[in-house]
Amino acid sequence: MKKLFFTLGIILVVLIVAGGIVLGFFLGPIVKTGMETIGPKITQVSVKVDAVNLSLLTGSAEIKNLTVGNPEGYKAPQAIHIGSAAVGINPLSVFSDKIVIRSVRVEGPEITFEGNPFSGNNLNTILKNVNAASKSGGPATTNAAAKTAQKPPKKLEVDEVLITGAKVNFNGATLPLPDIHLTNLGKGSDGITPADLTRRVLDAITTATVKAVVGAASNVGKGVEKSLSGSVSNLGKSLGGLFKKSTN
Repeated sequence: MKKLFFTLGIILVVLIVAGGIVLGFFLGPIVKTGMETIGPKITQVSVKVDAVNLSLLTGSAEIKNLTVGNPEGYKAPQAIHIGSAAVGINPLSVFSDKIVIRSVRVEGPEITFEGNPFSGNNLNTILKNVNAASKSGGPATTNAAAKTAQKPPKKLEVDEVLITGAKVNFNGATLPLPDIHLTNLGKGSDGITPADLTRRVLDAITTATVKAVVGAASNVGKGVEKSLSGSVSNLGKSLGGLFKKSTN
């Protein structure tokens, strides 16, 4: 009898492990499709992902090559590119009303900045779109039947977001960004919506980017351009024209 229970126990463990692997295998593409479907509705720009690898057994996920497009009227094909992002998840929360994400760690994202840091620019345009989606509670649905059948989106809790090694490309210059660290997003029973989470992260990225661009221009204006690279000197000249336009 003991051998029977032992054998059944082993079989149960194998089934659980196999089920977790199979479920993770199918959930990855589902999450990818969701990001590419909901993302553009929130940001009003294209959102592309190469792959999402999800393991429910370890509570981990990896997002590969996430690209956020540029709004209409801007030249660059993309505003933000993330080569890889590591996500830690509470596996059991995937099946509850609030998904608990322990950590999101992004290393070395590339940000392309276009426009005037004091007024219209590509990042601020995307942020305005996200703000509108966040205030309305999520992306709009135009189909009446879909509105009726639509379930409220799952809430999120994100304990930590850490973005390191980010770089900003602007008019031939490459500027480093300081680390961006957000914590305790969506704590409590109410959680946070995907649109509001996107807004919080994008707002932090936009703020850091504008500070870097303005800071580089300020240094050039003080005569530091002699000790800087030619690309940053060109950045200062470009921003000089923008400053004049903003004061007219």
